[in-house]
Amino acid sequence: MKKFVLFIMAVMLLSVTANAQKQGRALVAYFSATGTTEKAAKLVAEAIDGTLYEIQPAKKYTAADLDWHDKSSRSSVEMADSKSRPALKSKLENLADYDTIYIGFPIWWNLAPRIINTFMESGDFAGKTVIPFATSGSSGISNAEKELRKSYPGITWQQGKLLNGASRETIKQWIKK
Repeated sequence: MKKFVLFIMAVMLLSVTANAQKQGRALVAYFSATGTTEKAAKLVAEAIDGTLYEIQPAKKYTAADLDWHDKSSRSSVEMADSKSRPALKSKLENLADYDTIYIGFPIWWNLAPRIINTFMESGDFAGKTVIPFATSGSSGISNAEKELRKSYPGITWQQGKLLNGASRETIKQWIKK
């Protein structure tokens, strides 16, 4: 009987340890069409010792798709339609393992690209803390953040940051806040 009790206690301790390790885990999910946001995402993941995950479209964007001067380009058409949801190459299967999710993206038309909506709608973010970050040639992150908060009100959002050319030190300072 004594061995059985010790066995049960050991199993309970392993379970508590496993749950403690799951708590506080952070994911850095990002979409990067040209590599700029990817660089920032890698620095964020390094700063928080988080898991890096690339949000990939089922069909990769070409240079012609990204030509914002062309109103018929793929990105222009997607951004003109608020209901557009580009398909994902694959779905993140272990979202439940993370408590904090940093979501990175380039700013398109003063918003997050529609594939970010696809990603947000592909999993259960209830009880998660979500922190956006972005890169942009000329726009800020505030409107993209506002629209994401409005579209997904059941999520705990924290203030995001524009990380254009941000250094490791700048990102570490932002993370500390």
